[in-house]
Amino acid sequence: MPELNGVLETALYVEDVSRAQAFYEGILELKPLFADRRLCALDVAGRSVLLLFQRGASTETITLPGGTIPPHDAGGQQHIAFAVSEDELGAWEQRLESRGVPIEGRTSWSRGGRSVYFRDPDGHLLEFATPGLWSIY
Repeated sequence: MPELNGVLETALYVEDVSRAQAFYEGILELKPLFADRRLCALDVAGRSVLLLFQRGASTETITLPGGTIPPHDAGGQQHIAFAVSEDELGAWEQRLESRGVPIEGRTSWSRGGRSVYFRDPDGHLLEFATPGLWSIY
């Protein structure tokens, strides 16, 4: 069987790409790889890409010089988790609090991992998770 190498991209659908981009750059210090009025691609630790799509702007096939991208979209409050070290979780909590981003929840997992939950301007549930959350992490 062919092998998967990981998850390369994760997408969130937002009401205002510029506002979302400012949040992720300002709070998480993610660096932009590409941006236009339809989407913003952000580098996450040099290993994956967070795509912020304008909600409703990708509901038709997009034709590019190299091929096509099928339609996609989503609504509601989505969820993603960012992997962080146990040693830096406290610093991330302080960063959120100092920038006025409320922490909505904290969880200690049975395997030893810990999670901190907060939201972006579109209401998406974001998580900082330390090793021990899953048996593979």
